[in-house]
Amino acid sequence: MDEVVLADFIVIKAREKGVTIIGLTRGEETTIHHTEKLDEGEVLICQFTEHTSAIKIRGKAEIFSKLGKVESE
Repeated sequence: MDEVVLADFIVIKAREKGVTIIGLTRGEETTIHHTEKLDEGEVLICQFTEHTSAIKIRGKAEIFSKLGKVESE
């Protein structure tokens, strides 16, 4: 399965138990297509694809990208 890579990877590190990562679709209507739950200290590596236009994060986490580091509250 060939998938088009549209962006660099981002890294999400949970700073508390139960951080939720939500992948949202592209297209006329934005819908949720994938969710993950992370416990404190767990790391998820993500990227935008032809199907994923946004990533939503609920909970305390550090997000690392080529643009730098952001912390969610």
